[in-house]
Amino acid sequence: MSLVSEEFPDEVPLRAEEITIPADVTPERVPTHIVDYSEAEQSDEQLYQEISKANVICIVYSVNNKKSIEKVTSHWIPLINDRTDKDSRVPLILVGNKSDLVEHSSMETILPIMNQYQDIETCVECSAKNLKNISELFYYAQKAVLHPTGPLYCPEEKELKPSCIKALTRIFKVSDLDNDGILNDNELNFFQRTCFNTPLAPQALEDVKNVVRRNMTDGVKDNGLTLKGFLFLHTLFIQRGRHETTWTVLRRFGYDDDLELTQEYLFPMIKIPADCTTELNHNAYLFLQSVFDKHDKDRDCALSPEEVKDLFKVFPYMPWGPDVNNTVCTNDQGWITYQGYLSQWTLTTYLDVQRSLEYLGYLGYSIIYEQESQAAAITVTRNKRIDLQKKQTQRSVFRCNVLGARGSGKSGFLQAFLGRNLNLEDFSRQKRIREDHKSLYAISTTYVYGQEKYLLVMPDFDFLSEADLACDVVCLVYDVNNPRSFEYCAKVYKQYLIDSKTPCVVIAAKLDLHEVRQHYSLSPHEFCRKHKLHPPQPFTCNTTETPSKDIYTRLTTMAMYPHMAQADLKNSTFWLRASVGATVFAVLGFAMYRALLKQR
Repeated sequence: MSLVSEEFPDEVPLRAEEITIPADVTPERVPTHIVDYSEAEQSDEQLYQEISKANVICIVYSVNNKKSIEKVTSHWIPLINDRTDKDSRVPLILVGNKSDLVEHSSMETILPIMNQYQDIETCVECSAKNLKNISELFYYAQKAVLHPTGPLYCPEEKELKPSCIKALTRIFKVSDLDNDGILNDNELNFFQRTCFNTPLAPQALEDVKNVVRRNMTDGVKDNGLTLKGFLFLHTLFIQRGRHETTWTVLRRFGYDDDLELTQEYLFPMIKIPADCTTELNHNAYLFLQSVFDKHDKDRDCALSPEEVKDLFKVFPYMPWGPDVNNTVCTNDQGWITYQGYLSQWTLTTYLDVQRSLEYLGYLGYSIIYEQESQAAAITVTRNKRIDLQKKQTQRSVFRCNVLGARGSGKSGFLQAFLGRNLNLEDFSRQKRIREDHKSLYAISTTYVYGQEKYLLVMPDFDFLSEADLACDVVCLVYDVNNPRSFEYCAKVYKQYLIDSKTPCVVIAAKLDLHEVRQHYSLSPHEFCRKHKLHPPQPFTCNTTETPSKDIYTRLTTMAMYPHMAQADLKNSTFWLRASVGATVFAVLGFAMYRALLKQR
């Protein structure tokens, strides 16, 4: 009542009316609903209901009444703890009222109680009569809810809690843009601007570093802030009662009150209409390139297992398993190359955009690129029907489903796309890999008329579903050495694809082996002629050189121009134009890439 009227009431009722302090008159800009309790007027049940609804509880005792102080621990705290869940305890504020009636402070009695109960945020001595510390008391109550100490700091140990250290360590790594383990002045200023909308003046930066230098030996290195120094600063903020500074940082980087990344931060809303696909846009690729660069320490354009581990330290789990190395291009040591790294991100975004958003969230995309959320990294392509009508597409990722009988050479077809052949050691390693390390996909880049595109190649499984056929181009693979192999392709085509507008190519695989007559009413060539398909494309991955990418360029071209696949694909010059264009631009692309590396 003193707070609201700003004067001491002559007549005090047993219980004050419930009031709401509007947001605009509080320092934190949050409306505060204050509920009084009177033992004389209310039942225990009413008290329990109010406790269950409260965000913070103020336990008021009289500083001149010993029994009143004793009741804090003998009655009130046990009663509140019994009525609240252990994992989500309500913060408590101890309020010593009537300080105008005594000369001494009750703090000596209260401090042991504060040390005993972690739920107690603070203690305030006040006087309703002369208005001392009344508004401060409610400010502290608000602060206890909005910026609680509990999740951040352990007062007994006088150090940050493990979950807080973990969150701040991720924030440090995301902010360390060059990954040298130090926040230099530019990185500190970027961090400061990101969290507090204002850069630090040069002198203020030096003052911060000097505070750290005075208190620890390895907090500052090469005139930059180390992780130890960064954690020390936050410990200092909390010890000095400036929890809001640490909470502002944590919330800016997506953390909730339990120091978990929020669902809203990790999974922002994104609408994907039917028959549309998801791709990374230009800014997303630039961001991912910068992430690759900062972790490719030896500048060999590939990520070693240690570099991959370092890259994913900001994740709560390792997102890439051993199967990734069999899905994308790797170097001679089996390490993921720069191209393979971008291909894997492209694959994740295409197949599971929610997972891609989550991963970009861990890496801090929206913070570093100053976007509202990582949904800004995603392009949702237009409906495929519109592409067909307009006879052109803006898409960059195309899906090829590879269908064929077991043993027809599908796996070889996938691995050849990644540059692996039967005579290379990496292909023989494929045969020895464990079942759970095998990949279901292969993805890499191809060039069609000078445009770099991604082709995702997926084999079918033992049964066909609608999803197996929802693609941009279909490959029907048969083994030329197995007389029963083509029959599977013919049946699949007649059952699922004969009336489909999806372009289709027949692949005559294992051409290095002796070709036998197929046990089917029509030969593969006759079948293709009858159904107006291009003649079977010869293919083998049993070569001494890196397998040719021509067939994959053709598949991408068909996926890009399905309307031409129906009419022009019988004309071999269509293939020739696409293949020559691809070769020229692949050479140009590689030359440009080498030039960029030299600059780097």
